[in-house]
Amino acid sequence: QVQLVESGGGLAQAGGSLRLSCAVSGRTFSSYIVGWFRQASGKEREFVANIRWSGGSSFHSDSVKGRFIISRDNAKNTMYLQMNSLKPEDTAVYYCAARRAYLFSTNSREYDYWGQGTQVTVSS
Repeated sequence: QVQLVESGGGLAQAGGSLRLSCAVSGRTFSSYIVGWFRQASGKEREFVANIRWSGGSSFHSDSVKGRFIISRDNAKNTMYLQMNSLKPEDTAVYYCAARRAYLFSTNSREYDYWGQGTQVTVSS
C-alpha cells in the first residue's frame, strides 16, 4: 500500500505562486508514476503533471505548461508541484496520485493511490 498526503494549498492572487507537496509513504517502486490532478467545482478531474518516482521524464498538461513544474525528492519521499503565474482558472482541489505501472498515463482511472486533496483558490 502507498499513502499520499498533500499540503501547501491555499489562497493566492492571480500572477502569484504556490508550492504543493505530496508526502509519499508505504511500499513504492522506482518505476511507479506519480502525478498531480485537479478537479474544479462541477468539472471532471483533469491531469496536471506526472513524473516517474525514480526521476527522469516528466509531462505537463498544455494548460499548465510553462507555469507549473513537477518534481520529486526521493530522499524526502516527497513530490512537489511548483505553481507560478497562477490564474483564476487554476482554482480547484489538487490531488496527488500514484500509478503502479511503468507507462505514463494522463487518465485518472489508471492511478491506484490517491491523496485526500488540497484546495487551491486563485483570486483575480
